[in-house]
Amino acid sequence: MSDTLIAIIIAAGIPSAVIGFLITRLNKKLDKRETDKDAKEKAHLENEIQLIGLTLATLSLAEATAEAVQRIPDANCNGDMHSALAYAKETKQKYREFEHKQTAKSIN
Repeated sequence: MSDTLIAIIIAAGIPSAVIGFLITRLNKKLDKRETDKDAKEKAHLENEIQLIGLTLATLSLAEATAEAVQRIPDANCNGDMHSALAYAKETKQKYREFEHKQTAKSIN
């Protein structure tokens, strides 16, 4: 082979190797970013699930407390306690209906 042909092959090969190396590094960075994003989304979803659980537990505790206070003969519960308890139960029911709809949507 002539020296010019070898020089042309080398000149064409070096930029291709550099570009290939850069593309490989870019792909690795993009994969890492995607993995980090997926981990953050999972953590966010788990946080939302925990918050919903905490909210429902708090609501259940409030309901139990209100019902217990209503049973105390000297408590003199006014209408506020009864209406708050009814509102808590209604809100809990609406959330459960929403939850059922979301579950049905995710199945379809």
